Amino acid sequence: MRLAVVQKILGLLLMLFSTSMLPPIIVSFIYHDDSIIAFLSGFAVTFIAGALIWLPVRNDNRELRLRDGFIVVAAFWVVLGSFGAAPLLFADDPSMTFTDAVFEAISGLTTTGATVLANIDALPPAILYYRAQLQWLGGMGIIVLAVAVLPMLGVGGMQLYRAETPGPVKDTKLTPRITETAKALWYVYLGLTIACAISYTVAGMLPFDALCHAFSTVAIGGFSTHDASIGFFNSSLIDMVAVVFMFLSAINFSLHFVAWRSNSIQHYIRDPEFRAYVTILVVLILVVLSVLIMREEYDSLSETVVRGIFQAVSIATTTGFTTTEFWNWPGALPVLLVFASFIGGCAGSTGGGMKVMRCLLVYKQGVREVHRLVHPSAEVPVKMGRMPVPQRVVDSVWGFFSVYIVLFVLMMLVLLATGLDQVTAFSAIAASLNNLGPGLGEVSSGFADLNNVAKWVCIGAMLLGRLEIFTLLVLVSRSFWRH
Repeated sequence: MRLAVVQKILGLLLMLFSTSMLPPIIVSFIYHDDSIIAFLSGFAVTFIAGALIWLPVRNDNRELRLRDGFIVVAAFWVVLGSFGAAPLLFADDPSMTFTDAVFEAISGLTTTGATVLANIDALPPAILYYRAQLQWLGGMGIIVLAVAVLPMLGVGGMQLYRAETPGPVKDTKLTPRITETAKALWYVYLGLTIACAISYTVAGMLPFDALCHAFSTVAIGGFSTHDASIGFFNSSLIDMVAVVFMFLSAINFSLHFVAWRSNSIQHYIRDPEFRAYVTILVVLILVVLSVLIMREEYDSLSETVVRGIFQAVSIATTTGFTTTEFWNWPGALPVLLVFASFIGGCAGSTGGGMKVMRCLLVYKQGVREVHRLVHPSAEVPVKMGRMPVPQRVVDSVWGFFSVYIVLFVLMMLVLLATGLDQVTAFSAIAASLNNLGPGLGEVSSGFADLNNVAKWVCIGAMLLGRLEIFTLLVLVSRSFWRH
């Protein structure tokens, strides 16, 4: 294992990441708040730490190996997320403990959107901007790692595309070189962000709110500049703008790139995961609207439709924006929405959850087993489109599901042991592991009231969910550290 190479990369990442604390300083100057010292201190600490890590090994030019790559990928969020807490810890407003600062930073960088902050409307603009920027940077990092780096290591949702599954992108690289692939995806990501910010502005948001919410929307994050989230604006037009960009951002970004390059939407239509994604959303929306209309939850049909569609898309894509207290909706709707977040977005998107591709493969595997009961001797392959999926990929998906559920249960039991009620413990882990944000029970309006043990468990769940579990679990296996 070439730890010196890992050390060099982490040092460079920290020095690069420290520059993300400079734009909030400009925001502080513009709005005359008192956060400048906090961000300057955070920049200095992060840059110096990165330099001290990098300098001793700066001349080591060896290439990364498989094991080294696992450490780099895991450390990308663990280390950078921890140092991202520095400005929040140094700030006077808000006044945060170490645990709360790390929770908020990790929640931002993993695009979870769970928060321990209250009275968000009164926070300094620089802090509000920084939270949104953390999510945007995390979302961009996820896309690049998922498509350009993780396939090389054999982990992550995009490994499913390596197995010659059908669709417009059968190779792990959209362009001949990985760096060009990363650039291509950044262009798509940046283009969506700019379009979203402009759309929010045209719909009636102030430029600052539009930028921050565009960051959170395209990153499928959910941090807002207001306690009432998107509901603060009380605008159906803004709600629908958010719905459009949440929907687009939870689609495989490789599809966006290929559609843009070929100037055709046929690639979306032919992609099995995209069709399944749309089907799930449509069914969920119809169920939500049916229940809301029958229960007469809102005064008018138009309000019912707008709020129902918005909340269904927001939770199903794991964005986590809210326009209404969906946790108080009638019947099983709140739990149904939380369960929808377990599916999440498409592979290769900024969405959380287990990913539509995996759920689709599990469904097809179930259909195959039913067919085998009727025809025991038949050889029935699992297919995506017209292409059979290798059994190894199907097995890996089942393994992922198993570990996901086991970890969910274990972490929920830990939260229950700390004294939380069942609804709160269940939804807190679901919101963290699925990178959703809002939950039910005591965490419906935030995670501030959780005890420190529960917060650290949720931090671990957020990292596990963002790194798709195995990337972190492999680091605690004996075989990984054997020579």
